[in-house]
Parts: sequence; C-alpha cells; structure tokens
Amino acid sequence: MEIVPFSEIHSADLKVDAVYQSGRIGNAGDDPLPHLVSVSNSGGFRYRGSLDALELVVLTSSLKDPDWPDILDPETGVYTYYGDNKNPGRGLHETPRKGNELLRRIFDLAHSGVDGRRQVPPILVFANTGEWRDVEFLGLAVPGTADLRASEDLVAIWKISEGRRFQNYRARFSVLDAPALQRAWIVDIIEGNAHSPNAPKVWSDWVETGQARSLRATRSIEYRTKTEQVPQNPDDIAVVRRIHSYFASDAHGFERCAASLARLLLPDIAAIDLTRPSRDGGRDAVGQLRIGNGPSAILVDFSLEAKCYNLTSGVGVREMSRLISRLRHRQFGILVTTSYVDIQAYREIKEDQHPIIVLAATDIADLLRNNGCTDPDSVQTWLEQNFPLGT
Repeated sequence: MEIVPFSEIHSADLKVDAVYQSGRIGNAGDDPLPHLVSVSNSGGFRYRGSLDALELVVLTSSLKDPDWPDILDPETGVYTYYGDNKNPGRGLHETPRKGNELLRRIFDLAHSGVDGRRQVPPILVFANTGEWRDVEFLGLAVPGTADLRASEDLVAIWKISEGRRFQNYRARFSVLDAPALQRAWIVDIIEGNAHSPNAPKVWSDWVETGQARSLRATRSIEYRTKTEQVPQNPDDIAVVRRIHSYFASDAHGFERCAASLARLLLPDIAAIDLTRPSRDGGRDAVGQLRIGNGPSAILVDFSLEAKCYNLTSGVGVREMSRLISRLRHRQFGILVTTSYVDIQAYREIKEDQHPIIVLAATDIADLLRNNGCTDPDSVQTWLEQNFPLGT
C-alpha cells in the first residue's frame, strides 16, 4: 500500500488504494482532502461548484456504519453509498448539506444522454482509514451499474428510527478502471475544465457512450476463510445468534427462513418449495431461478440446504458432499447456514467447480441489514411475523 505523506499531497496523483495522510496537529486543518482536491474539510458529501453546476464531487465514508453499510465490491467494481438523510425529521431531499439532492441530480443527468452525462462531474471516492484523518482513495466513479436499470440504481428506501419512519437514498456507482488520476487532470477540474485532454480515457468513454468499464479484481483465493464468513462486529453477531436461538427447537422452521433468505439474495427466484422433513433426501428445498425477462426467460433448477448451526460449528465435507450428490446436470445448489463452511469443504467445492452458492452467517447479517433488520429486536419481529414457531 502506497502512503503519501501530508507534505506531498498537494502535488500528488490519485492512485487507487493509496493512503493520503492527514496532518498531525489535531484540528480541522489536518484534513487532507482540501489540500488534495480543493474541497471543504468536513462531511460525507463534498463538492466544488453549485448544485446547478457541479464541478467535482467527493464521497467519503468510514465503511463501518452498520445501519448504512457503504461498501465497495472489488470483484464487480460496484460502490454502494447511502445518502445523508440518516435520521427522522426531514424530507428525503431536505438535508442541510443537500447530499440527497446532489445524488438525485447527478443520477438524473447520467440517464439523460450524452448532453446530460457531460454535466456529471468527476466523482472521487475515499474511505477513512481510522488513523487520524487519513483517507484511502477507492477510485473514480460514475452513477449507475451495468446490471441495473435506470430506475434501480438510485432508490429511496424506508428506515425506522425511534419508532418513526423516514427515507434515505441507496445509490449504486461503478468505479472505473482508472488505476491512477494525473495531478494535471485534478488541476484542470479545479479550474473548471474536467473534459480536458488530461481526463482518463475510460471516463471520457463513459461520457460519450454511457458504458462504464469497471475496475474489477478477481480473488486470488476463491474460497472464504472462517473469519470472512463469520460476523466480526457485535451487532451482526447478535443478529445471527438471535436467528440460531429462535430455531433451536425447530430445525424445519429454519428451512423456511433459509428459503426466504435465498429470495432476498436472488430476487429472480420464480419458485421455491420445501421438501417434507422425512423425505427430503438431503435437500431442504428445491426451486427454480428465472434468468432473463418475458418469453425469452429460462428457468434453472436448484437445490437448497439449510444448516442452523451456532457460530462455532462449521459445515463440513460430509454435509457439503450430501448437497453436491443431489445436484443434477445444469442445476446449482444453495447452502444457507448461520455459521460457516470449513476450509476443506469450501476449498473442495471451488477447486472441483461445483456450482454452489454459500450464504454464511455474515452474508445473512448483511442481507437482513440491507432489508431494514439492523438489530436483534427487529430481526426477532421479522422472525415472529414470517416464521411463527410450531406451524
């Protein structure tokens, strides 16, 4: 990881994954972003120009807020970012720093043809490192993603806080395949000339065509470790433990829950049917996933297995082999577990290229959080409403 000292950032290029150090005095003047890209020294949304004529937008995040889980998926280059209406009491676009209004405008422009895209400013994404005010550069982003329609990349979602409902935006961006941004282009942007010859070609291509070439990073190790499958923060751990304890005396009830979690993960599931407890033959559910739309769509069969284990008990080779043995030609499997798949079993399904999706404990916590269940109490309500015990 490249680290750029505070004394050099005013003339530095922007490099993906490089850390730009802050000052060490202990006041607002330590913030590196005003020196790096000439924006203000506070806030998750920072921009140059006005809302009617944006010149540059900077998005910053800690990436650690469990209620608003901003996240960069390095494998797809998709950056998910939540707006700034994070507490009840205001309308969606009535935030003091106008962050949600900014999101609305740049996404509208991005979907308005080449003339609209030429008005979308460069969007620079940074993450706080947790060390002083240091920031890590995550990349140059544009609104939208290749796999989402225009109506799906900026969505107003409902949340509840203190018993009151309110809305906030969830925005999806594509981080472009631009490993480094030249200082000369940063200077051009500050001077109001983002479309200069110094602009990276991948950004200029997006402006002209609307096609975003994302920065994608293939995992060197395709299987996940136990640490990557088990939640690390206390809130997520409590959520998963609540699910495990709820179904402790009703394993078949967890199968219904696992089927619902699979639908959250794969919204295009067309049908999913639970098998009878005494006749499941190792499969807890079978279903079909719809791929495509309308008359051209196809249905692909899958089998699902649910394992309601505690966080210290992993799914081993024996359980995984049972699911693998049930898969037929052109079928895939889904394993849903409140724990993790041990390293040997995970390595085998990856090395042998078995088409199995693993939905582990941390994935369950992420899915529920993204669907409004952010703590054990809200998860308990979701469980009681959807999976009453003894039915």
